[in-house]
Amino acid sequence: MNIDTMQFADRFNGISGSAIREIFKLLAVPGMISFAGGNPSPDSLPDVQAAELAKELLLANGKNLLQYGATEGYAPLRESLVPYLKDRFSITCAQDEVLPVTGSTQAMDLLCKALINPGDKVVVENPTFLGNMQCIKLYQAQLIPVDSDDDGIDVNALEEVFKKEHPKMLYIIPTFQNPTGRTLSLERRKKVALLAAQYGVVVAEDDPYRDLRYAGEELPSIKSFDTEGWVAFMGSFSKVISPGLRVGFLCANPTLLRKCTIGKQSSDVHSANLNQAIVDAYIRRGMLMPHVADICKSYGEKMETMLDMLSKCGGVARYTRPEGGLFIFAELEEGRNALELLKKAVDKKVAYVPGTHFYAEGGHENTFRLNFSMPSVEQIKIGMTALNEVFSE
Repeated sequence: MNIDTMQFADRFNGISGSAIREIFKLLAVPGMISFAGGNPSPDSLPDVQAAELAKELLLANGKNLLQYGATEGYAPLRESLVPYLKDRFSITCAQDEVLPVTGSTQAMDLLCKALINPGDKVVVENPTFLGNMQCIKLYQAQLIPVDSDDDGIDVNALEEVFKKEHPKMLYIIPTFQNPTGRTLSLERRKKVALLAAQYGVVVAEDDPYRDLRYAGEELPSIKSFDTEGWVAFMGSFSKVISPGLRVGFLCANPTLLRKCTIGKQSSDVHSANLNQAIVDAYIRRGMLMPHVADICKSYGEKMETMLDMLSKCGGVARYTRPEGGLFIFAELEEGRNALELLKKAVDKKVAYVPGTHFYAEGGHENTFRLNFSMPSVEQIKIGMTALNEVFSE
């Protein structure tokens, strides 16, 4: 029988793969400047420190680190995450409310695995991170978008959706949101936690960019206002230490966390012990925040350079002005198509992500997302000059 007759699971219907990953294929072209991904700068990756820690940890406890570990996570990391969550996110929790995971991407997958049945409704910001929209779709949920403004998701519209649609979950990125770079205001954070408890909706709070702040004041997490356990907090060390280590964490009420732990058993048994131990050492030895401070100096300069050049870019109608994170979101004048113009940009050796991919229902073809962490300041100047030429034509 012809292999082309193979029948795939219905959950893959309408799933085409990540648009960003497809654009990544362009990056193999010599001289290509990428504003497309969300990668940390190569200069920010602590290869020497990680190598030294790995050697030390393996020599001291290698037999255990190289053996199978507990699905619940590396015990020292779970222990060090408790004060870390309190200090950085204003979250008070116990060790049995924290699960180390293989990147916060796995945290989202485990929440969907534990909660979502085919046909369930999940509310998302409009626009939002396309990777986790894909995850939600793979569990055959119905996405319900709610628009945002400069202060984050519209909480009045959100309450109306909660009343009318009775969703199972809300997925939200409150700080330096992907793709917009916006930050949810303090009052709206409180309101989201209140609405979750009032209507019985699980909030999947995704906060991987929080520490990458270059201006303004830090805000407590939505989870910090959660008094009844409806908020599940997802964090990651991918943007502040290394994406290659694939270490993240999920903080949730023990009942939900137990279901996620059972789901993780069949996914990967446990996250890599050595990688968890390296992150644990970063936290315990006070290495993390000085490292973040160094990253922020560089990223802040890059963001300001890109914003300055974007202000002079022809054809651009408006754009966000983040206080941190990795992304700027922009709109071209009405009638322009960023998806079509990407081809011309690539011809000039510069790539970005068309904004339409971040909208649950598509459209918004005149929008696009720019990343400033990966390229150098000089590359940003060259690439933005090229984009000015493309958008001004």
